[in-house]
Amino acid sequence: MKTPTLSYRCLAGFLLLFSFLRFLSAAHGPSEFKVGLILDMNSTVGKVCRIVAGMAHDDFYAAHPASSARLRLLPRDSHRDVLDAAAAAMDLLVNEEVHAILGPQTSVESPFVADLGEYANVPVVSFSATSPAVSPSCNPFFVRAAASDAAQVAAIAALVQAFAWTSVVPVYEDSDYGTALLPVLADALDAVGAAVPYRCAVSLADSDDRISAELYRLKTLQTRVFVAHVTLRLARRLFPLVRQAEMMAKGSVWIVTEGLTSQFATIVDSQHFLAEFLQGVIGVKPYVPWSPRLRRFNRRWRREFLRENHESDITELNNFGIWAYDAVWAVAAAANRLGPAAASHDFRRPNTTPSSTDFSRMGVSSTGPKLLNFIKTAEFEGLAGRFRLHDGELAVAAYQIVNVDGGSVREIGFWTEKHGLSSDLNSTAGNKLRPVIWPGYSTSVPRGWETPTGGRRLQVVVPGSPNQTLQFQSFVSMKYDSETNQTRASGFVIDVFEAAVRRLPYALPFDYIPYRNANGSGGGDYNALVKLVADQVYDAVVGDVSITANRSLIVDFTLPFTVSGVSMVVPLRDGHSSTAWIFHKPLTADLWLTSVVFFIFTGAVVWILEHRTNEEFQGTAGQQMGITFYFAFSTLVFAHRENLTSNLSRMVVIIWVFVVLILQSSYTASLTSMLTVQKLNPTLSSFEELNKTGLRIGYLNNSFTKGLLLHLGFQESRLRPFRSPEQYHQALADGSVAAIVDEVPYLRVFLRDYCNNYSMAEQIYKTSGFGFVSPSARRGRSKVGEKMLMSVFCGALQVFRKGSPLVADLSRAILNLTEGNEMTEIERKWFGDQTTCPNQGSVLSPDTRSLNAKSFWGLFLITGAVSLLCCLFYSLRSVYRDRLSLTGVVSGRSFGRRLLSIARLFDGQGNGDPPGAPRSGKRMEIGAATAGASPSSLQSSSDQESRTSTSDDSFTGSSSPELGISQIHEAMPHPGEPEENH
Repeated sequence: MKTPTLSYRCLAGFLLLFSFLRFLSAAHGPSEFKVGLILDMNSTVGKVCRIVAGMAHDDFYAAHPASSARLRLLPRDSHRDVLDAAAAAMDLLVNEEVHAILGPQTSVESPFVADLGEYANVPVVSFSATSPAVSPSCNPFFVRAAASDAAQVAAIAALVQAFAWTSVVPVYEDSDYGTALLPVLADALDAVGAAVPYRCAVSLADSDDRISAELYRLKTLQTRVFVAHVTLRLARRLFPLVRQAEMMAKGSVWIVTEGLTSQFATIVDSQHFLAEFLQGVIGVKPYVPWSPRLRRFNRRWRREFLRENHESDITELNNFGIWAYDAVWAVAAAANRLGPAAASHDFRRPNTTPSSTDFSRMGVSSTGPKLLNFIKTAEFEGLAGRFRLHDGELAVAAYQIVNVDGGSVREIGFWTEKHGLSSDLNSTAGNKLRPVIWPGYSTSVPRGWETPTGGRRLQVVVPGSPNQTLQFQSFVSMKYDSETNQTRASGFVIDVFEAAVRRLPYALPFDYIPYRNANGSGGGDYNALVKLVADQVYDAVVGDVSITANRSLIVDFTLPFTVSGVSMVVPLRDGHSSTAWIFHKPLTADLWLTSVVFFIFTGAVVWILEHRTNEEFQGTAGQQMGITFYFAFSTLVFAHRENLTSNLSRMVVIIWVFVVLILQSSYTASLTSMLTVQKLNPTLSSFEELNKTGLRIGYLNNSFTKGLLLHLGFQESRLRPFRSPEQYHQALADGSVAAIVDEVPYLRVFLRDYCNNYSMAEQIYKTSGFGFVSPSARRGRSKVGEKMLMSVFCGALQVFRKGSPLVADLSRAILNLTEGNEMTEIERKWFGDQTTCPNQGSVLSPDTRSLNAKSFWGLFLITGAVSLLCCLFYSLRSVYRDRLSLTGVVSGRSFGRRLLSIARLFDGQGNGDPPGAPRSGKRMEIGAATAGASPSSLQSSSDQESRTSTSDDSFTGSSSPELGISQIHEAMPHPGEPEENH
């Protein structure tokens, strides 16, 4: 009996121990972490994300088996309805007390669910709500584990800029998803110079007829670049209607945002929908690198998905499914970091009554703030790459640019904030994409606009009327053709406009409309004409319309094609100079001074070379100075009569006479030009002088020059309007006005016929010329614009509305026109050869320029160098010849007496002779000094003198005998000897 009892006791103990162990394992096992999952279970994205979320749950805990908290996903169906999504969130928060919510699926459902999460301190993590209408900055407990729609507008704007499109029309879904993107998109397009002339809103509630009506309205506009920001449900209705309206044809551009681009791979019957309705579309979506891990997961997911959806054609995972996988991992990782605190999760509920609503019974999570922080700081390698949140939103490094071509989606490039558009992700070559197949299977880049289908022809208004005599008909005129019963425009401006239109790559039908003012008569103020274009009464202006700052505020001008500037024309008067001192004007002061110095220098050189051997350069000091100056300045008129005995002096004089000849000829030519050529001078030489005179001034009627003159301080009583070049001439001729102030092109036309009587003075102000005009959406005027009234006149013959694509096309055509010969031919046709009149278009200048020393420094250098070399040669020869005499003269004397003796020796005198004494007197004194000498000594001295004289004459060419230096030295008293011995 004891044995069975023992056996039962052992079995009972074992069971008790097993129960205790189970209790311990249950107490210390992973805690349950409830997470709600709100999706539209009937949608493609909902089905994909539900399966992906389950697989992510399993994969995380297979990789982390020791996790302290284990997610429990609680799916709820929103039925794609805001109220159902809110009800599902209330159920999860009140009844299930979830730690976090994944979803909701759409951007429309997210704001209210995010508000509930903020109230309950429960994080709401969405992987598919991309609209900026809800963001972590506005809802602190909202986390976007996906890319915001606002981040893609930079890539879209870069595409618009790369293809030089200037106008874009957004086609958006009229919901929180669509409208929230428009302000951000418009700002991005404005930053690259693209306008948004119209916004097309369509809704799921709209009928097909209503959507088609909007599309046909778009078709009547010029813009052909569209950005579609719609959901997949609306896209399935919209793009078939787009094709039906023939707006997916050649020349159109459609760019779809990432909400639709990310679902290209999951569109049911995608080949048919893509090939038929989205051919040529460009899509933008966040770039997800295709890694081996993602490829393996995609195969697993496809098997799971097809097991539940047998008839589905979906074969690839889209971005929303990939982001859903990473979002589940982020929440699971945050729960794991939360650890034991997840088990203590509770809701602090308010005191409620049984009749209270669900909202009033909602509690506040105690672990929500900490869990939110763990989710926002989570970082790991996910399916989409490195998972990292920035300010509560998924950080996307690059956007992928794709192109729909024949039912397939082809990658054509990338966009990054650092490098912009590029064909490869690692490429740094900006604005380089792979070839694009555009709608209509076109490979040429669409220009982005077309002439509206069924629209009226371009209404081009031309200043003037057939019954009015225009001011300057060379520029523009209107004539009535009785044979064709039509009004024809002609003139320089018209020819340039039509030549530019011919260079456009497309046909531009237009009609000329004569401009009539408020009274019904032709002509009038050009400011009023420009305003008619701004008010969309006319499409453009073609005429001699000046580009001014205040006009450019309301319209667009093409590039100018004429010269710019405002100047004045004044009469010419006899300009013969009556001054008595005009003879000095041909030469500047430095040339006068240099010439005088070289005259004196040359005379001195000739005296040095001639005075010892030439009696004409001898005599007293006064006589020698007089003959030197006379000889030097007589070379000016080639009247010198002195005979030169030295070859060196002859060489100096020959060179100097050549220099004098050049100076004399130049002086004569310059003086003649001053007295005869410069006959006419302007009555006024500058605008400042005109302003001080108080005289009357003429200007072109209806021109902006009147406002310019008033702005510059002229009294209106001094201004006189005129209408034609003939009136200009008559007013200037009879003295009614002192000057005509007008724009340079008009003044050149006037001077073409009257250039012999008038001349154009200095240019007052630069302007930008004539331009074609286009209206502007900006109607305001700034004070700066009003003050800058004078700021433009270059020939802007075309005026268009602000933002008109014709402005850029015609500007390019004008540039091509001006670079060729056609513009020259048009100018010659209407203005003739403007170089035939010497005074035409010339700016007044001072009298003929005087000659200066810089023009002749080479001649002065030559004559100076020759003179110095001759002096040097003469000095060296004299020193060598008289070396014995020099030794006797300088020995035993003071420095001063040495210099004096050398000077007297150079002058040909003995010691004690007065300087400048006649050479015959020297001979007499020497004869007296030697009277007591013996006949033999005299004969010897005479023979030596004869030999010395003969030697000197043989060198200098002189035939007159005179004493040599050695004889003079012998006759002079020697140092240390008493004079009485001599």
